[in-house]
Order: sequence, then structure tokens, then C-alpha cells
Amino acid sequence: MKKQLIMLLGLAMIFGTTAMAEEPASEEGTGLSQDLVVLFTSDVHCGVDQGFGYVGLKAVEMQKEAEGNHVLLVDDGDSIQGEPLGTMTTGQADIELMNEMGYDIAIPGNHEFDYGMDRFLELVDMAQFPYISCNFNKDGELVFDPYIIKEIDDCKIAFVGVTTPKTLTSSTPKYFQDEEGNFVYGFFQDETGDGIYKAVQSAVDDARAEGADYVIVMGHMGNEAECEPWTYADVIRNTTGIDIFLDGHSHDTDQVVMQNKDGQDVYRSACGTKMQGIGYARISAEDGSIETGLYTWNNDVPAPVLLGISNSMSEKIDAAVSELDEKLTEVVAKSAVDLTIFDPEAKDAEGNPIRIIRVAETNLGDLCADAYKDQSGADIAFVNGGGIRTNIPAGDITLGDILKVHPFGNSMCVIEVTGQQILDALEWGAHAVPGENGGFLQVAGLTYEIHTYIDSSCVQDENTLFTGVDGEYRVKNVMVGGEPLDLEKTYTLASHNYMLKDQGDGYTMFEGCNILQDEVKLDNQVLIDYIRGTLGGVIGEEYAEPYGQGRIVAVEEAPAAETEAE
Repeated sequence: MKKQLIMLLGLAMIFGTTAMAEEPASEEGTGLSQDLVVLFTSDVHCGVDQGFGYVGLKAVEMQKEAEGNHVLLVDDGDSIQGEPLGTMTTGQADIELMNEMGYDIAIPGNHEFDYGMDRFLELVDMAQFPYISCNFNKDGELVFDPYIIKEIDDCKIAFVGVTTPKTLTSSTPKYFQDEEGNFVYGFFQDETGDGIYKAVQSAVDDARAEGADYVIVMGHMGNEAECEPWTYADVIRNTTGIDIFLDGHSHDTDQVVMQNKDGQDVYRSACGTKMQGIGYARISAEDGSIETGLYTWNNDVPAPVLLGISNSMSEKIDAAVSELDEKLTEVVAKSAVDLTIFDPEAKDAEGNPIRIIRVAETNLGDLCADAYKDQSGADIAFVNGGGIRTNIPAGDITLGDILKVHPFGNSMCVIEVTGQQILDALEWGAHAVPGENGGFLQVAGLTYEIHTYIDSSCVQDENTLFTGVDGEYRVKNVMVGGEPLDLEKTYTLASHNYMLKDQGDGYTMFEGCNILQDEVKLDNQVLIDYIRGTLGGVIGEEYAEPYGQGRIVAVEEAPAAETEAE
């Protein structure tokens, strides 16, 4: 076993990065009898068997202890959402595994709230470790303690938690509101960032006043420009008294040393996502110096599998995966009708069904689009036909059936768009008709016609990204909520990150749009919640017509008025 541990750390350190103090952090004795190593994870997103996995994390923890270090284990948020393990258990399996790992402290990330506020607070009660946050509040009162002090030998190490205010839109906004739609939960957000800076500074000052020798911030703040003025760098440069900032949210692996408000060095470390990295901070017992760094695992095969590592977490992970497999066969809903991606009648030359989800409306396309509109509250919803992968036959529906419909793990987003952008998107989605196109749009909240006798005049660049329309639009008579599409009006549009943020299928027209809800729920969870919640677990006769509800109409010949005019 010891040989396995040494091999694991050796391979990991090939890709490791560190930031080290040039001067001791303290000229006096640290009070530590041996070095303190804080191992941290962030943005695990249920990837407990990926990368290092929890089995590899346990191996690293054991090795650090065997080397004669004090070891603490903490998590910087976004642990319980992202894979079926979380979706199927609404986070419970992940909390149970964190309990088995023996985490000492955790903070909420934005995706901790994706199952609803009540569920998150239930999960907090299940956790055998404390959650901390100096800024997560209800009506101005903190929900958790702002910090915790761990006393190791004669040294006091304070941990301060802080979560990005972007959580209000990158999770589901209504989860933070009361029944009247008023925000009652918040993160001390404001346009200047002062609310966050003051909350962090107050917690740091209080911890120092309580005798903390070191202050470590556990942040879920990230480095993304859209998170300004609440990034880790914003917090560090506007506060004092922080020694180490262990960060998450942006999935980066940057190891940074930057100066705080008083010009003193602060060590910021991040560890990526899905257990591809294990971050660490070391405080030397000899001179109090600080080192931060990262063990990384860049192989496709998880470390425990490739190295044959087995420990106390192995059985727990295997049991969780086996239980998940059982859950995937559980019946969670019923359908009174066959839901299809194929033409129910036409066959190809070999007698196989013809796929039409990428060229025309179907009842399953309607269902998936309705789910996005319902769960988001947006005016309009789009789902790309290529993201709807298989039928749902009439009868019992299992969780596995739903996951097969949306297998890609895209997440729901809502943006503000103009009517012109909506028209451009519909035109781009229809540009290949009657040929197939994975970007063909199934819709909710609107209806439209595709005049297929008009050749597409969409223009694309060398990367097949949409750049404009240089002729007549073949999409016509677009109606939103029964009213003609207003090209100047602003609408809210729900879809997923692949299309709205990442230009998936070439949809460039949404670049720069204001994001109202940012990756708040996995696509399969959107569908599950719509069927089980809104539809009461039964897909009914309103979806009986395999060709859908008439939202998309193909017009193959020019209307008489147009022909006469020509």
C-alpha cells in the first residue's frame, strides 16, 4: 500500500505547481509540532470516481499523515451537482461520501442550491462537517458561522468562508425568493463589491481578535470577468489579514501570489474540477512559511484504476455507483403516449425509422422545450434537436430513460434577447431544412413557419459559425404568445450553456447577451422536474400527436399572393 501511495504522489507531482513564501510568515514559533497540510477540493461536481477520485484523495491524505504532517481536508463548494449521482439522490449520496471522507469544513458553492433552498439546508443537516460563510445571509442575518478556528497543537488556524453573489443567477433565482418574489436570501452583493469586502474583512478581524495565528479564506469566487467585482483578486486587493485564499468556481488551476490592501503577500490556490486536481496549503512548523500547490491527474483513466489503489473509500464508492445503477432502473413517471424522435410512419430503404427531430417538430421535442420554459419561467425556450437522443415509449419511465434523452450534461441558462436575435436563431436552425441539422430548434412559447421553397441565405464563416443573413428569411410568421414577434422587443430565452454561452451548433447571435440564469440545472434534471413536478408524473394526451402541436409548420410552396406578386 505504501508503495502505491508513493507512486500516486510521484506521478501527480509531475504535473504539480506550487507557490512558496520567500520569507517566513512568522519570526516567532508557530506552535506547531509538525507541519500542517490543508488538502482542499473544489467543483467536484459529483466526479467522485474521476481523476484522483475520493479513493485517490484518501490515499493522498493517508500519505501526508504517514509523512508526519497534521492534515485537514476542506471543500470549496459545487460538490453535490453535476453527475447522475447527485441528480438521482438530490445531493444525498455526495454528502454521505463527504462524511465518509472525513471532511473538516465546507462552504456552499453556487450549485449547492440547485435542488432548492429547503433541500440544501436538509443536506447541511446530514453533513457531519460544518458549512461556513461570511456572506450567505437571510434578511441580513448570516445563515452559517462566518469562520471556524481549528486549534492544532498551540497554533490557531482560522477558516473564513465566502461565496460569489453570482450564485443568485447561476443557480435558480426563485430559490432565494419568498412567495411574493422578493429576494430574502443574499450574499451582501452590491455593484461596488464593498458588501463582500466588508463581510470578509469583518470575519478576518474577528478571527484575528480571537487569537488566530493564520487566516485561510475558503472561497467560491473564481477569476471570471463576469464575476467582477467579486473575484478572488477583488477580495484580496480590498482586504487585509488573509494569509491563504483557497478558491473555486471558475475551474482554473492558477497558483498566484498577489498583494493585499497593505501590500502584503497572499497565496491564492485553485484546483480545477471533477477531481483532476487536489490542492494543498502547507504551513511549516519550523519557520511558519507558507507553500501552496496542486497535485494533478491528467490521465483519462482514474488514478485508483490505473494504479490499483484500494482503501476505505473504495467500497463506499462502489456501493454508491451500484446504488445509482439500481436507481436508474427505478420507475419515476409514466407516459400515456409514445414520444418520438423518429417519423412514426416513414421508413428508409432498409426499413429503418427516419429521424426527424433534426428537421421537424415532434412531440418529444415539444416536451423537452416545454420543460425548459416551465422550469425557467422564460418567455421562450429552445432545445436543439441534436441534444434529444432517443424515444420515450408509452408506459413506465425510468430515470435511465430520461438520462438517455439528454445525456450530455448541459445546463439550463436564461438570457435576454431581442426579437431580431430570436429570428436569426430560428433562421439558422432552419437553414439546412429539408436536410438534417443538429442545431434545428424545437421550441416552446412561440410558433413559426419555414418556407422551404426559399433557399437559405444564412452566411457562415470557415468554422461553420453563423455570421448573418444576406437575403430573404425563410422563417416567417413567428408568433410569441399569440402575438407577432417584435424585432425591437426584449424577450427572455431559456436553453442551455452549449447554445447560449458556448456557440454550440454555430449559434453566435447570443454572444454578449445579458445572462439572467447561469447554468442553474442539468438538462436531464430540467426534464425530470417538469415531468415529476409540473405534469404530476404522467405525460398525457396533450403530447399524443407524434408530429407535435403545430408549433413548426413547413410551407413547401409560395402562397398564391406571393406568386402573383412575382
